[in-house]
Amino acid sequence: MNPRILIAGIGNVFLGDDGFGVETVRALAAHPLPDGVEVVDFGVRGVHLAYQLLDGYDTLVLVDATARGGEPGTLYLIEAEAEAGRAAGAGAGAGAGSGAGAASPGTPAAGPGEGPVLDGHHMSPDTVLALLGTLCAGTGATPPRRTLVLGCEPARVEEGIGLSAPVAAAVPRAVGMALDLLDPPAPDEAGAPRRELRRTP
Repeated sequence: MNPRILIAGIGNVFLGDDGFGVETVRALAAHPLPDGVEVVDFGVRGVHLAYQLLDGYDTLVLVDATARGGEPGTLYLIEAEAEAGRAAGAGAGAGAGSGAGAASPGTPAAGPGEGPVLDGHHMSPDTVLALLGTLCAGTGATPPRRTLVLGCEPARVEEGIGLSAPVAAAVPRAVGMALDLLDPPAPDEAGAPRRELRRTP
């Protein structure tokens, strides 16, 4: 049985480069993908994403605009240390970064003893993972074993539709990075074929 993998595009397409995650998963969905892989455009529906993760996934890949101080269009692949069983208010772990549409970088999702601060139009990976931690703690569900953030340095996140030139140019490269993560196994020594690929709706 192939592991379940969810590739989630998040971001606000009305805030310029914050639409990077949405545009990337739309492009990725046009490729044949291994069984067990789901590619979903969540946009600003971070709460919906957190609840979907309760269905059980081995790996989560969050695709989002991620401001880390690099040149616009720079891609990042970040391993997030999500301890979803911790109490409400726990962060997603070092390096998860903040989405371009999130509150200022470094702002925690919540303080001690508080639930995650929810803003449907500004859902960062940190906030989604903090909410998932709270939900898992309350339901006994198991969070993804591994969480990655595939991020892109934005050039602008002001109101407006459409990606800047460097971020738009990064979308095909981000699709390539995601496909590399999903590279199916080569045939074994007995000549068994690669597993069948399919396109995720």
